[in-house]
Amino acid sequence: MGMFLLRRVGVMLLTALCLTFIVFFMTTLYPNLEKLAKTEGNFRMSDEAVASWLDRNGYLEPIWKGYGQWLGVLPGHVHEAEDGTVTGSCIDGGMDPADAPRFCGVLQGDWGKSVTFKDDAGSLIGTRLALTGKLMLAVMLVMVPMALIIGVLSGMREGSRLDRTLSTFSITTTATPEYVSGVIFIAVFASSAFGLKWFKASATSAMEDATWANFTLPVITIALYGVGYVARMTRASMTEVMTAQYIRTARLKGVSFRNVVLKHALRNALIAPFTVIMLQFPWLLNGVVIVETLFNYKGFGWLLVQAASTNDIQLLLGCSVVAVFVVLVTQLISDIGYVFLNPRIRMA
Repeated sequence: MGMFLLRRVGVMLLTALCLTFIVFFMTTLYPNLEKLAKTEGNFRMSDEAVASWLDRNGYLEPIWKGYGQWLGVLPGHVHEAEDGTVTGSCIDGGMDPADAPRFCGVLQGDWGKSVTFKDDAGSLIGTRLALTGKLMLAVMLVMVPMALIIGVLSGMREGSRLDRTLSTFSITTTATPEYVSGVIFIAVFASSAFGLKWFKASATSAMEDATWANFTLPVITIALYGVGYVARMTRASMTEVMTAQYIRTARLKGVSFRNVVLKHALRNALIAPFTVIMLQFPWLLNGVVIVETLFNYKGFGWLLVQAASTNDIQLLLGCSVVAVFVVLVTQLISDIGYVFLNPRIRMA
């Protein structure tokens, strides 16, 4: 297990470097940089003025050097003007250039400054990530137990009336996009159209104080969309396990159907759904943009959309680091979980 973890961590680091380099390359293409320069200066800047601004701020460095400076493994960019003024990526306003650190990148905790929000990109990402984390936790607490119960009940007796009913419900929830179910929930439960003003259509106040009224609709909207997929995977796995030879042997020995399901079938049936459940975390991190926008819940997805729409390069790069990290860590946890769910699986 120790060697497996070391190898996986090494592969994770290599994958993270490759993915972040690709994002850095795509984000810092010259059209994006030109748009950034004109946004920070003015849209009537000449090509010479744009090139001068980009050179002064270190955006015209070779791609490998710029990536190393952003990552923090190469010394930060330094620019000396004709009047002797020294500026650089590691030199904050009013700081003596002699006192500035040589390295100031992601590895040093410097995520750059957002040109949209005029604030540190790292602190912005941390704040919005915490809000999305709160939403993700509530969604998982609702979605996972519901999906597992539906999947297990369906797979226990394949082809029964209960199986057909629950399968229809699962397919319906998965086939209904969040923006459709969210609008329906708002119209029915949060407006005066049907006379049921049980909840609030906007979840803005839930960012500070989550209550039943302002937090229920976004949670249910996201959970219903994901519950069908996990339930269908659980049903398929449960159906396959229930037809295995050792299940038949247990039934022939007189073991009750309840004990066969709980003690023999359930553990093996959870292996495939466990992977699907872990994949929900990256989806919840980046895929709740519609719901966060619909309910005005300003989390990580909302921040990512704002960064992309305003060409906020530093903020986009910071969001990409977080997204890559979450995906790789959840995959590692998924692989480790295999061993505990089925001891016959060995990490070679």
